[in-house]
Amino acid sequence: MSEENVYIYRGEKADVSWDRRLCIHVGECGRADNDLFHGGRKPWCDPNTVDPETALDVVERCPTGALAFIPADGAPAETAAAENTIVVSNNGPLYVRGNLKIDGAAEDMKGVEFRAALCRCGLSANKPFCDNTHEKEGFVDRGAVGIGGPGASGESAPLEITLAANGPLLVKGPVTIIAASGRMAWKGTKTALCRCGASKNKPFCDGAHRMVGFQAE
Repeated sequence: MSEENVYIYRGEKADVSWDRRLCIHVGECGRADNDLFHGGRKPWCDPNTVDPETALDVVERCPTGALAFIPADGAPAETAAAENTIVVSNNGPLYVRGNLKIDGAAEDMKGVEFRAALCRCGLSANKPFCDNTHEKEGFVDRGAVGIGGPGASGESAPLEITLAANGPLLVKGPVTIIAASGRMAWKGTKTALCRCGASKNKPFCDGAHRMVGFQAE
């Protein structure tokens, strides 16, 4: 069933929803070794082909929040990861995971309570979320993180991400930033992350948005 942007695939024990506004076709769902998603099948998602635990596992693999799990009574429900993390991907978005509160998320974007892909090239037409424009425009940043952080505790606390007007992503709450290499590079509770694509200190903001006249809103 479709509700404009959100498609809900019904199952006897759980439903799965797909939000086309958030999907950047990473492919974790389609490559899963089960029949929950099957390209060319109608519907391409059928929650009745797997048990609810398997469906939840596949949904949780989605790094953008485009997939959400809607359990029936007695089925498991998605919970936030034990630790808030931000992965700086190679030439791509910030993959955020945890107990998330993201400014600019629509009320019906249920998946981004746990998982999101945030634009860092400055060119997405769906800010603050990635829409794969970085691929067409040739954004290049390999995802290295050059500095460490002050440290943090209370990893299960919410991670709040707000949008500075025509400026960076303001991050508040315990978080670990992971370089594209997989290295746990920065840990702290407060930082500002570049979303204009012009910072010389990516993933952190260095004020370049003012120099380049970045317009986000």
